[in-house]
Amino acid sequence: MLIALKTWLHKVSPSRDPLEAYQQTGEDVYIEILINTYSQDLFHFLKGQSDGVLAQDICQKTWLTVVEKRHLYRNQQTPKAWLFSIARNALLDEFKKQNRLCSLDEQFHEAAGEDKIENKEGAMYEAIIALPFLQREALSLQLEGFSLQEIAKITNSETETIKTRLRYAKQTLKQRLGDNHGK
Repeated sequence: MLIALKTWLHKVSPSRDPLEAYQQTGEDVYIEILINTYSQDLFHFLKGQSDGVLAQDICQKTWLTVVEKRHLYRNQQTPKAWLFSIARNALLDEFKKQNRLCSLDEQFHEAAGEDKIENKEGAMYEAIIALPFLQREALSLQLEGFSLQEIAKITNSETETIKTRLRYAKQTLKQRLGDNHGK
């Protein structure tokens, strides 16, 4: 709430890219706008790929990287895509440190499976968590609203590879959930 008030008082133009403005000026108000705008989406994406504690750590590392490396931002991509690229790379680095990278293509990611949701969306959540990492990642990014080209850029993959991962993910979900969960 306090950050929202600060943003309101600074009368920042909403039409301007806050990441570009932060890159150019370094003013705190722009990083506050970025955090308010993207932190929930970023955390949600990371939690879908790991556990809650690791997701929080990676979120913090992502924001620190933005502060330290703001000069590297080029407005050829969306601010959200750049942030998600940083977060994904930090997550993969952490997996390498923990020697968990070799398990990315396994059917079940143990850390993410620790959290169980007991409601009508629980079956869908568990089915998504049970997807192999690369399929789950592509599906999560698509659910965040990224285009195929943006997902390819974030994951350093070819667009056709992303299409294949999404197709397999959707086929697997359809098989696991059946037709009773809709499309």
